Amino acid sequence: MSILLIPIAPLSRTKTRLKDCFSKKQLKELTIAMFKDLGKTLKDVDCFEQKIVYCNAPEILDFAKDYDLLGIKEELTVPPKSFDEVIEDLNNIAIKKFDAKQTVFSFLDLVLISAENFYEINSLIKKNQLVVCPAIHSAGISVLGRNPPDIIPSFFSDPNIPSLVALLSNASKKGIEKIAVYDSFRAGFDVDVIQDLILTYDYLKIFNLMHTEVFKFLKVNLKLSFKKVDNNNNRHFQIIKHK
Repeated sequence: MSILLIPIAPLSRTKTRLKDCFSKKQLKELTIAMFKDLGKTLKDVDCFEQKIVYCNAPEILDFAKDYDLLGIKEELTVPPKSFDEVIEDLNNIAIKKFDAKQTVFSFLDLVLISAENFYEINSLIKKNQLVVCPAIHSAGISVLGRNPPDIIPSFFSDPNIPSLVALLSNASKKGIEKIAVYDSFRAGFDVDVIQDLILTYDYLKIFNLMHTEVFKFLKVNLKLSFKKVDNNNNRHFQIIKHK
């Protein structure tokens, strides 16, 4: 049984790296927009036996029902658990309550991910012990699949090593050989820092996704753009703020 797992941070702590760009209210609106878009995408995905959203926010759990997603409330702790601990909790729920044989973790901020991506990832996890989709802008992980689900822990909270490097290094030490690296721009693009917001707005137009809730939100609220500083270098730019 293959299960899709989507952990979502409390709305009060969502996307804090974007706080210099948006207010708390706007960040909440952006998070809900991302969730609605993901829910619409997953409506067309039926290759998983269960699709679970794990979150403390009542708004998200209520919306989950509209997209045929199973919402499970996360119980918050003081101090807050690390992201790896949250991943482990949700993974254990999938194993113990739903008899998961494979689990696939995906995340809310993959604003370009498609139904086809999910089908391809699910197909890969049936044949491999580990499936990872590298994040486009970092040595992080945008999608993580494990078969069986407890074959190796996640390493999102490692303080010194990026999660992709840490995972593959530890997989090598454990002798895990059947590893598939899922190379996808759309599944690997996540919204993490301010630069990503500007790119998101342009990429959504490029992929003809102007109907999405995220695009509508950015069209109204995003007051930033790029300007190249060096005409021969696409990585050297400044961010311009508009009124």
